[in-house]
Amino acid sequence: MADNGNAKGGSGAYTINLENFSKRLKKKANLIGTLKKAANEAVGADIVLHVKTKNGDSSDLMDDIVQAARSQSKSDKPVVGHIAKEVPEGKLLETWTEKLSGSGLRLVDVTNGFSELFSVKDTTEITCVKKAAYLTSSVLKNFVVPKLEKVIDEEKKVSHSSLMDDTEKAILDPLKVKVQLKPDNVDICYPPVFQSGVAIVQMLLGHILLMLPLQSKAYETLLKAHEAAVEQVRPGNQMSAVYQAAVAVIERDAPELLPKLTKSAGTGIGLEFRESGLNLNAKNDRRIKQGMVFNVSLGLHNVQAETISEKTKQFSLLLADTVLVNERGHEILTAPCSKAVKDVAYSFNEDDDDDAEVKIESKTIDVLPTKATLRSDNQEMSKEELRRQHQAELARQKNEETARRLAGGGSGSGEGRGPARASNELVAYKNVNDVPFVRDLVIQVDQKNEAVLLPIYGSMVPFHVSTVKSVTSHQDNRTCTIRIFFNVPGMLFSNDSKLNSQGAIYLKEITFRSKDPRHSSEVVQQIKTLRRQVASRESERAERATLVTQEKLQIGNNRMKMMKLSDVWIRPAFGGHGRKLTGNLEAHFNGFRYSTSRSDERVDIMYGNIKHAFFQPAEKEMITLLHFHLHNHIMVGNKKTKDVQFYVEVMDVVQTLGGSRRSALDPDEIEEEQRERDRKSRINMDFQNFVNKVNDHWSQPQFKGLDLEFDVPLRELGFHGVPYKASAFIIPASTCLVELIETPFLVVSLSEIEIVNLERVGFGTKNFDMAIVFKDFKKDVLRIDSIPSASLDAIKEWLDTTDLKYYESRLNLNWRPILKTIIDDPQKFIDDGGWEFLNMEASDSETDDTEESDQGYVPSDAEPESESEDDDSDSESLVESDDDDDDESVEDSEEEKGKTWEELEREASNADHENSAELDSEEERRRRNAKTFSKSRAPDRSSFKGAPPSKKPKFR
Repeated sequence: MADNGNAKGGSGAYTINLENFSKRLKKKANLIGTLKKAANEAVGADIVLHVKTKNGDSSDLMDDIVQAARSQSKSDKPVVGHIAKEVPEGKLLETWTEKLSGSGLRLVDVTNGFSELFSVKDTTEITCVKKAAYLTSSVLKNFVVPKLEKVIDEEKKVSHSSLMDDTEKAILDPLKVKVQLKPDNVDICYPPVFQSGVAIVQMLLGHILLMLPLQSKAYETLLKAHEAAVEQVRPGNQMSAVYQAAVAVIERDAPELLPKLTKSAGTGIGLEFRESGLNLNAKNDRRIKQGMVFNVSLGLHNVQAETISEKTKQFSLLLADTVLVNERGHEILTAPCSKAVKDVAYSFNEDDDDDAEVKIESKTIDVLPTKATLRSDNQEMSKEELRRQHQAELARQKNEETARRLAGGGSGSGEGRGPARASNELVAYKNVNDVPFVRDLVIQVDQKNEAVLLPIYGSMVPFHVSTVKSVTSHQDNRTCTIRIFFNVPGMLFSNDSKLNSQGAIYLKEITFRSKDPRHSSEVVQQIKTLRRQVASRESERAERATLVTQEKLQIGNNRMKMMKLSDVWIRPAFGGHGRKLTGNLEAHFNGFRYSTSRSDERVDIMYGNIKHAFFQPAEKEMITLLHFHLHNHIMVGNKKTKDVQFYVEVMDVVQTLGGSRRSALDPDEIEEEQRERDRKSRINMDFQNFVNKVNDHWSQPQFKGLDLEFDVPLRELGFHGVPYKASAFIIPASTCLVELIETPFLVVSLSEIEIVNLERVGFGTKNFDMAIVFKDFKKDVLRIDSIPSASLDAIKEWLDTTDLKYYESRLNLNWRPILKTIIDDPQKFIDDGGWEFLNMEASDSETDDTEESDQGYVPSDAEPESESEDDDSDSESLVESDDDDDDESVEDSEEEKGKTWEELEREASNADHENSAELDSEEERRRRNAKTFSKSRAPDRSSFKGAPPSKKPKFR
């Protein structure tokens, strides 16, 4: 017997008294007790349980386990099985991994053994699998199908995410779909998966398909192959026979579909949902056993249809079933959902072909009304045409607006900064009497007066630490050398405005030698530390000097104090090396106040300084946040910022105590996930209540001029891109384009955008870039790179809906010279048509009169008809392309045809001599000619254009 987890025993048998477990571990011990009995009955092995103490690190228990393994083994190096692919998580498992790796035991991977062990289900597990399959079928039949029929009939637009969320809620609440199961006993392995487009909607482990008649043949062939595969799921058969049966049907009925068939017919369900060792592919020769459960999944992907419509030209199909292997062969647990074509397909054609209608007419569900018709190509073209017409109108309005703004004498209202505050003179001591008396002539550092005292010619000479540029030390065998460099006028990166004493003599460098290395290192460290502190203080003072003075916060009454969020974090965080603390965000009469338990950690945000306010609840993120984008900078600690964010993490850090991956059916795991969902909902609701109260407060008459309201980003319109250095999920809002999770934050006001240029847009490209040009042309263009091409249409639709003019180009543009040209000559930019030089479609469709302006170059022997043509050709050089150089080289080759290399070199040399005659003196020419004559065997570098000048002229 073993008391309180101290295992004792002999002859290889170990037992434990479960009654001595604490209440906290009793439930887990009971679960492990089932494994004890099964292991004893199967292989006659006893399992010993070592109970971890509450506050201990269990290293002594680990040593006992290693020692027991050594004592029970007859060999010098015992063999111990472990799961190699499992990465240790948490301090306990990391300690155990270190103990095991340093024990000298021989480790063997037993993953396949556990996979084999858990692949065969017992009676309890089979019952759970049957209930899960029945719940899935009921949700599909009683919830998903009616909901999709209603959406199609009413011609609504429903996002995939909302369908997934609604279906997940129906699964977690079985009573909604008429299934008598407790919600606490239900959990999902992975969220429901919906796919649409190409006129198909499908759900894994369910079998609903919204199809066109042209896809019925491929579906019928896939259905036959799926049935043949399921038929081979029998005890004793090889797992490869399942996939081979499906391949045989495809080869017989539709061999052209064989390349489109999935490479596997599904997987077995063991310890993992998809067991790699139980894959139903052509190479797996393992035998199927009674009690195994398989997810038989077969599909066709990227099938080409004979149609002129781009939307229905390519489609995919997928069928999936949960199959249990029993003594009679197999049982399809998801059979209540019929997969026959007549039960899952709907017709939306309005053709007069009645035969086609009868062929796919549903017996269980009436054919949907004809008003739910698929949109024709003409309707799609009309929608695109409407968007083009709207963009053309936006281009006209944008050019007029830009012309008015540029004619008014400005490129936009930039963020002007006032002149920097003049620095005071650096004074360490006001008079000689203030210099401290020192007995020894050694280097001293005066921390109070921020000065360094240096012994020079028997006297202590003070220097303010700000005059010190750097200090270094070098130690030899017996002496230590200290070198101090000072800031002097004319040096690189030196501020000459501080060093404005005329006629003064400046000390650039001084070196000391010392026989005391300890004192030398201390002095060097003190100087560096003091210099760093002073520099940090001056930098913060300079930052604060540019801040706009804000009004004073008016503390609200008792009713206002109810508008409060507790235990929230702030970004950017306060400085300092102490432990970070959460704080409280309170809404007062004219602003917010965030404060922690530390008196120096407090931030006030005035309502009048808020430009945009965002509330983003946690959906697929780990935090729920409130974000404020300000008009003017404020200081958070010692950091100057325009973006302040308050957030709460909705997920707790969980430490896994078990050695293996926890099952989805583990009651503790289910309870833990339910707690996480409840925590997320509670936090989102707390933030929502705070936002609603603040919005009500902002609706008062005194705040109407500020136009304040919390904006919620529209996640369904989001897309991935790289605004800075890392990829992020960028989400449009009603007034902004934002990314509020990763730092640095991205907040772009739509009202400040001039145009948007979509670059690298073309066929065959996986990504494209977005260049956002602001109304303030002095502001750098914002680039969002590597946006997936799949998001192109959605981004165009969003830009058009928000009345933003966008252009498309196939190359990246160099925007700095473009904007500089516009700023230098705005009238010419207006006369040349404004932004229409970006309109590639218009340039391709112009008449022959303007054809010359579209060419990449102008022949050298032809006179341009107007100055605008020269400008157009110059502007095209802003695009990084080599076409112009190639064309010019062709012209040069035609003009120079027939000339030898000697003739070309002689002409170049003569041209250089003619050009240099006007600039160089006779003496310089004689000197260059003499040098060339003396080195006649070497090539003459001066005869080539662009060659660097000789070294002698720099001594003139």
